[in-house]
Amino acid sequence: MPGRVEAICISERRGMPKTALPAARLRADHGIEGDAHSGPGHRQVSILGHDDIESFKQTGRLDVQAGAFAENLIVAGLDLGSLGLGSRLRLGGAAILSITQIGKHCHDRCAIFRQTGDCIMPRMGLFARVLAGGAVAVGDPVEIEETVPRSAFQTVVLTLSDRCAAGLTQDTAGPAVSALLRESLPAHIYRSEILPDERGPLAERLRHYADGHSIDLIVAVGGTGLSPRDITPEAVRDVIERPTPGFDEAMRAASLAHTKLAMLSRACSGVRGQTLILSVPGSEPAAVENLRAILPALPHGLRKLRGDPEDCGRISP
Repeated sequence: MPGRVEAICISERRGMPKTALPAARLRADHGIEGDAHSGPGHRQVSILGHDDIESFKQTGRLDVQAGAFAENLIVAGLDLGSLGLGSRLRLGGAAILSITQIGKHCHDRCAIFRQTGDCIMPRMGLFARVLAGGAVAVGDPVEIEETVPRSAFQTVVLTLSDRCAAGLTQDTAGPAVSALLRESLPAHIYRSEILPDERGPLAERLRHYADGHSIDLIVAVGGTGLSPRDITPEAVRDVIERPTPGFDEAMRAASLAHTKLAMLSRACSGVRGQTLILSVPGSEPAAVENLRAILPALPHGLRKLRGDPEDCGRISP
């Protein structure tokens, strides 16, 4: 059964409370026309579930109105909590949204939090990009067109190669890494990109995906050796907050069993926020070999970053 649009809210300026409207128009890759938070980027539309808002009201702390949490859309009748990144919603007849972020980090406490000591948007809010535009009205049906389970590990694969970025050769390592992660974790590949061997742009993409997309894992493929253009380890070190040397040691040990040249690898890894960033060699066999070496521990590590309280010492080998 489809859900329904319970409320549509916009604000003309940032920092203002949102106002409920009977209808609005969604514009592709923009958001809701007239809303101050619309525009380029991945957080074009914010969504809350009607039941989550009603549960908050029942605490008795505040009788909030539509738009109080700065949400654009309130949706009733759907289990939004089951949707992971890449899930798609159809609103009305034509508009399609793709989920791009789950929750958010609030840098400044909103009015709701200051009054009640709590706000549900950071925990339960969804953000989406508009894939297809169209008119939307209160009462319109909302259907789930595609479900990516919330349990799937959200992954970004970045291939570092001047030649691949210039279209001079085909990237085979990145697709092989994506295929292995899809089959083994299982992972949902949120995005794959090919970048030139440039330290600054790579660091920017690592920050971009780690700081607000709800990404569990980023794998940087290539640029880990001794050549002058091999800058991946430097870019990874520029952004990580906590190194994870055990992954690096295990991957190098696996490669050393096949070739002594593996000791030339400078690949490194670490954590930024709740995102694990790995780097692997640029050749397809070596990249797959490295990842296979850490697959036994990788799911548990990613679950810990999501906040799983299970004791590591109780995990069976």
